[in-house]
Amino acid sequence: MSSEIPMRVAVVGATGFQGGAVARLLAERHHRVRALTRRPAADRPPLPGAFFLGGDLGRPADVRRLFEGTTHAFVTMPLVYGVDRVEAYARNIAEAALEAGTVRLVFNSNTRIPLGPTDVPAFETRRLAEWVLRDSGVPLVVIRPPVYLDNLFSPWNGPSLVDDGVLAYPLPASTRTAWLSHRGLAEAALAALTREGLDGRTFDIGGGRALTGGELAAAFARGLGRAVRYEELDPAAFERGLAELLGPETAAGVAGIYHFMASGADPLLMADDDGVSTEVLALDPAPVEEWVSRQPWQVWSTDPSPSR
Repeated sequence: MSSEIPMRVAVVGATGFQGGAVARLLAERHHRVRALTRRPAADRPPLPGAFFLGGDLGRPADVRRLFEGTTHAFVTMPLVYGVDRVEAYARNIAEAALEAGTVRLVFNSNTRIPLGPTDVPAFETRRLAEWVLRDSGVPLVVIRPPVYLDNLFSPWNGPSLVDDGVLAYPLPASTRTAWLSHRGLAEAALAALTREGLDGRTFDIGGGRALTGGELAAAFARGLGRAVRYEELDPAAFERGLAELLGPETAAGVAGIYHFMASGADPLLMADDDGVSTEVLALDPAPVEEWVSRQPWQVWSTDPSPSR
């Protein structure tokens, strides 16, 4: 396989931030993208070059239509944490991929996954989906990201960061985290789709190095050219805020990751993998401060002064 040969890629999750980043990079590199969505045309994100099909992951026929005529697939599950639904989605995807003769399917687990079982649906439903896909026999590569830098460019973080120099996030300050951008995810996904000899592999992808909260704040300070301090956000408070936007069920699913990290049960879960994934996938992650310097942070300023 070569990235020079155009692929026809079924992208599950293309209307979300993660799948959307992958779809954009694929289109930039002149690969053909097919996406499945329940959103009406007026409510879809701009993805030049992507072909959208209306449909639902829960309907096998819709998923088969998505995979028709494709050669490869990239899958990110929606923010759904019910065991039965996730298993059904994964089985529908696996069957459609096998029927289409998919050359390789890359599954983005949304998160790192602890080695042993937990009571956290965000981990266990993704572990289940991985198992279903792998057990089906479809040629599979799994990528497990840590936490996204793009989470920090948000209405929750932007104003306090820009106005007060406070970087608040629901991870303990001592947790070493290989922060990754959505663009970094897309680059890892493209490599996982195209590089030879990866079938059956699982990669803990991430940024170039793992940072504590203080080190992350220092990188932001360099990128912004101002003082920044890290502040641990209570996962329960984070969950309450998220519930207002996504609803309590989804918020509980997402926040479960942060409650787990706050427990200290696996403090290195989000850390780097000693360069394994960057070497095998031939990645060169940009430093955090470089990502910071490229973002239009001024959009979050609440200070009307033109000097800001």
